[in-house]
Amino acid sequence: MQSVSPNPLREKLQNVPKKPGCYLFQDKNHKVIYIGKAKNLRNRVRSYFQESRSEGPKLMRLRSKIADFETIFTDSEIEALILEMNLIKE
Repeated sequence: MQSVSPNPLREKLQNVPKKPGCYLFQDKNHKVIYIGKAKNLRNRVRSYFQESRSEGPKLMRLRSKIADFETIFTDSEIEALILEMNLIKE
């Protein structure tokens, strides 16, 4: 019987804390393809992967390319906004 390997992205999604911060979606080559901010990272990041979420062409394309993600925690939503702007400038 063949064992099914766990989905590392799904496991990672389970461990995102409910803190403010920024998230960076990466493709299979670890290139950042999207940067966002949230007052609750767990809810926001997981929302991208919910089956029930209606998705337009833009979201479908993004979801198909996400291979990994990184989160950066901040102390407040305002700090997350500033961090997001600086990350996008990079």
